[in-house]
Amino acid sequence: MTKTVYLLLADGQYLEGKGFGADLPREGVIGEVVFTTGMTGYLETITDPSYYGQIVVQTFPLIGNYGVIPQDFESDKPYLSAYIVREWCQSPSNFRCQGDLDTFFKNQNIPAVYDIDTRKLTKDIRSQGVMNGLLTYDKLWEDKEAEKEALEKIRAYRITNAVFETTRTMKTDYPVENASYHVGIWDFGEKSNIVRELMQRGCHVTAIRPDASAQEIKAMDLDGLMLSNGPGDPNDNPSIIAELKKIIEDKDLPIFGICLGHQLMALAHGAKVTKLKYGHHGANQPVKDLQQDKIFMSSQNHNYAVDASTLPQGCHQTFINLNDGSNEGVSYDGCRQATVQFHPEASAGPLDCESLFDRFIDVVDRYKAEKGE
Repeated sequence: MTKTVYLLLADGQYLEGKGFGADLPREGVIGEVVFTTGMTGYLETITDPSYYGQIVVQTFPLIGNYGVIPQDFESDKPYLSAYIVREWCQSPSNFRCQGDLDTFFKNQNIPAVYDIDTRKLTKDIRSQGVMNGLLTYDKLWEDKEAEKEALEKIRAYRITNAVFETTRTMKTDYPVENASYHVGIWDFGEKSNIVRELMQRGCHVTAIRPDASAQEIKAMDLDGLMLSNGPGDPNDNPSIIAELKKIIEDKDLPIFGICLGHQLMALAHGAKVTKLKYGHHGANQPVKDLQQDKIFMSSQNHNYAVDASTLPQGCHQTFINLNDGSNEGVSYDGCRQATVQFHPEASAGPLDCESLFDRFIDVVDRYKAEKGE
């Protein structure tokens, strides 16, 4: 029998829905409630490590219509805390379909909710900002002491240790026959399609664990280094930032950062990163390339952004978000380093920005030529 589920938000309001997927634990599930605006690509959203610790709300009303397709996953499992949709399609239809969301969530122990007013919920988050929330079966408003205690826990909740909860514990190689380049990807919660994009361009990719030292990475004699996407507050990673500062002392090494990698690079150069009101989550985020005076549609998933006003001398803003003017890219003088906030691997999302991988490979090519390789 379908159970009624209540979402208690940090501001004290309740929304009611119905459960599917895994059952809630007795204490319920607390997470940071964020909305994502993608019309398709829900599988990529569900398996994106950047959603660690979050309760994800889909603004598109019908989710699950093409079922579960493992080839579209961005990691080996979902890292989100729970999933909320307006309408859950219980009879998926697609020639690639290998299952349904309800069974998948049960197997992965992820609770999900449908029949919630996601339009109201999204409007509230847009007006008030990202809020924490609790999913529960209990009618907490009937017991004011229990409600007060729950609200204290909700408001105190904070995502911690996100990078190390979503990443590998050992170096992993992705070989390519007759590879032209050896590129490392520093894994902070990488999406699988970043690796695929590099492999398609002739790169033997080595994925590096997040706690690797600068000395270890330098000893790999890479042709280029990719800083991956990932979850959480970038300011919570002082050890990674300290090692990255040592890496960027080599101004010749080509480095390209995406999302969390973009933020960590800015912090390593001395800039500041701050939290956005409600973040950017979805496959339809407009960005402007300030160097080419062009506009692209991009895929994004982040709650934090580089404060462009704090970029030190020699660091230049290259992209901005056209919705709120926040920073979306930075280049660095005197070195081969550039980063973007959005996801050029476009999984899921538009293909406008895939050429940024080609730009990175061009820089790697020149680097190898100068080394005489």
